[in-house]
Amino acid sequence: MARPRQTIVSLEDTPYYHCCSRVVRKAFLCGIDNSTGENFEHRREWVDSRILELATIFAIDICAYAVMSNHLHVVVKVNAARVKHWSDKDVLVQWHKGFKGTLLTHKFVKGEELNEFELKTVNDSIIQYRQRLIDISWFMRSLSEPIARMANKEDKCTGRFWEGRFKSQALLDEAAVLACMAYVDLNPIRAKMAATPETSDYTSIQRRINSAMKGEQPSELLPFVGNERLNIPNGLMFSVKDYIVLVEDTGRIIREDKRGAISSSSQDILNRLNIPTENWLKITTEFGSLFKGAVGALPALTEYCEHLERKRRQGAANCQRWLCA
Repeated sequence: MARPRQTIVSLEDTPYYHCCSRVVRKAFLCGIDNSTGENFEHRREWVDSRILELATIFAIDICAYAVMSNHLHVVVKVNAARVKHWSDKDVLVQWHKGFKGTLLTHKFVKGEELNEFELKTVNDSIIQYRQRLIDISWFMRSLSEPIARMANKEDKCTGRFWEGRFKSQALLDEAAVLACMAYVDLNPIRAKMAATPETSDYTSIQRRINSAMKGEQPSELLPFVGNERLNIPNGLMFSVKDYIVLVEDTGRIIREDKRGAISSSSQDILNRLNIPTENWLKITTEFGSLFKGAVGALPALTEYCEHLERKRRQGAANCQRWLCA
């Protein structure tokens, strides 16, 4: 049975979550429908653009994403500290970027005079919006609903386009986060939609590679910030170059027609994560089937379950088997 979202998300334990949405009917999210010959590739652009647009509205950073033929993956980091530092006006400005707001919230942003009752109404809205701007459910809802409306209009039909609920799982430590990111970034290669990460259209890894070739990092994605240190900025604590090499190495190995091996820099990352090479290859090809719930080392998984008052540690056996040397 599906769990209520509030029993899955625990920002006390981790800000990182893996989300997945699937379409329900025969119509494709993207790709070519062999039965009709219709091409829906343009819908990948819809999803890609919407993900990046929402990253500029919500206090939710994008770590990785991939748009597939009938589903999409996104790995996010909820940045609760950022939304706390936003002023009341900042919260409304952010909300108005993607949503209508109310007549009173627009008046407040413009600096127009409001009476006591109107100010109380605006303050109530600000409290609500501040919470929604770090809410994964609101993020995914804001991603899926416009795409569904556009697809239904194009298909000249009504009804559900997505499954009723998106799936989400907590990523409790850096090993779980990096493994899930690599799994998501390698989705098109496993599905034979692309031969290499750099040719994987509408994915985060393609954006990272294209930016890295210019000596940059994509502003739309959570950056890699190197090793832990004092005053470290918000980001992923690995080298972007090392991560790209790791994904490329892994992609070469999982391709049936191309031999490959883990490089020394990639092996250094796996050593840091305490994951044997064989386990890494298993995880990055079968992450979705191996882990149905929260993912992480047993101590982190135990704390997560205690905070959410769960009696059973779902997936503990696979976490212990595949994420520990």
